[in-house]
Amino acid sequence: MTASTSQPTGPDPTPAPTTRGPQTAGDPQPPAEPRAAGSRQAAAGPQNAGDRQPPAGQRAAVEPPAPAEPQTAGDRQPTAEQSAAGGPYPVRDDTVAAVVRQWRVVDPGLDTAPMEIIGRINRCAALLQQAEDAPLRRAGLTRAEFDLLGALRRTGHELTPSELARETFSSGAAVTKRLKQLTERGLAERRGDTRDRRVAHVRLTDAGRDLVDGILPAQLAHERELLSALDRGDRGDLAVLLGELLERLEGRPRTPRV
Repeated sequence: MTASTSQPTGPDPTPAPTTRGPQTAGDPQPPAEPRAAGSRQAAAGPQNAGDRQPPAGQRAAVEPPAPAEPQTAGDRQPTAEQSAAGGPYPVRDDTVAAVVRQWRVVDPGLDTAPMEIIGRINRCAALLQQAEDAPLRRAGLTRAEFDLLGALRRTGHELTPSELARETFSSGAAVTKRLKQLTERGLAERRGDTRDRRVAHVRLTDAGRDLVDGILPAQLAHERELLSALDRGDRGDLAVLLGELLERLEGRPRTPRV
């Protein structure tokens, strides 16, 4: 007899591996392998500190942002038009601005920034004095003479010529000349010191007091009207800045005005 060539019909003890296809929703999922607590990362990659979201229980405790504080003149940001003009301030068309533009054409390297502040202060002072001197001229007074009368009125007591010179930032010779004119007009009077005949004491007469009280309120009303173009915050900021500048100037040696 010859050997049979037929294959056994029983199950193959070593079945061939099969390739797993895509699973459907109903297919069982393999159990997830446990991971260490320190190796947990999101699928999208590591998060930055700013990307981390607080737990739901902490989100309700987050307070809303505080309302913005009102801005002062120094905090205001320039507009697009101001930035395009080359600075944080709007382009002006006053006399000083024209002078600055002329200097920039003649000497482009010249720093004209101080001129834009000091020049405007000087120009404003000149225009204000010109307007406020008109009622003084009608009363037959100069600005310097009215300053002497005002110093006597606001202090409320007699002053020596030396004290008047300090109060009005004038020289002693100029004060002596002005006091002579005021006493001749009956607006002020002098009396000698009982212990030192070289010292004189000056005080207002009734006519001098009435003159000051009649002129000063009108001047203040004119100044109030001029400043009404600025809102209250800007007026406050301007007063503070000018006060700081004046303190700096008064701290330096001064030359008396003639």
